[in-house]
Amino acid sequence: MIVLKTPEEIEKMRKVNRMVGEILNILKKEIKPGITTEYLNQVAEREARRRNARCAFKGYAGFPKSLCTSINEEVVHGIPSKKRRLKEGDIISLDFGLVYDGWYGDSAITVAVGNIDDQKLKLMQVTKEALYRGIEKARAGNYLYDISAAIQSYVESFGFGVVRDYVGHGIGRKLHEEPQVPNYVPSTDARGVMLKVGMTLAIEPMINAGTWRVRTLKDGWTVVTADGKPSAHFEHTIAITENGPTILSEVG
Repeated sequence: MIVLKTPEEIEKMRKVNRMVGEILNILKKEIKPGITTEYLNQVAEREARRRNARCAFKGYAGFPKSLCTSINEEVVHGIPSKKRRLKEGDIISLDFGLVYDGWYGDSAITVAVGNIDDQKLKLMQVTKEALYRGIEKARAGNYLYDISAAIQSYVESFGFGVVRDYVGHGIGRKLHEEPQVPNYVPSTDARGVMLKVGMTLAIEPMINAGTWRVRTLKDGWTVVTADGKPSAHFEHTIAITENGPTILSEVG
């Protein structure tokens, strides 16, 4: 069931999502060669405590950390580690969520570690632009797969692969609500549900430089590209209002 939110509830979601955006901005400034992914996890937890918010991912379905740190060919759900240090030329996806006053926030960014090669730079640029193209279609009266089509057509025009195994989602009093928000059109003869005012969605293209196919490592969490090529991930939580989409997790 899709839960529509009132304007007052959307404002509560804006508050927690802004916290998520603020913390991701803090983490972005920490990115440099030599730091560990566990250090980033500790910074995220510290900033959550400062805001009296709870980290949404820690313990969720058994996930052991508060932040997802996915490097290079890792697509999503990378587990922070004291042993994993960032290197010049890496890209790292930071996926983070909070709970505050009973409402969830969720957002993700991909960050360059120092100077990166042209392929990784283009991949990041295309993925971020695809997110905003998808958001632009999140309007009442449109259909769910209008979002999907906008993302897929843009990404594939550059020869990149759209991950199919993992998708965006509704969000609110639960981290994952209906509907699922694919970044590709699952069926050419369907349009998905009609979008309505009050829907809140986490739109999150996960884009690979090569094939869209992925596999999961032995840790049971870390998802990597099947061909070992890099992947990028950007995400915003948005609300559909009478005036169009509004991004709840954007700050600055």
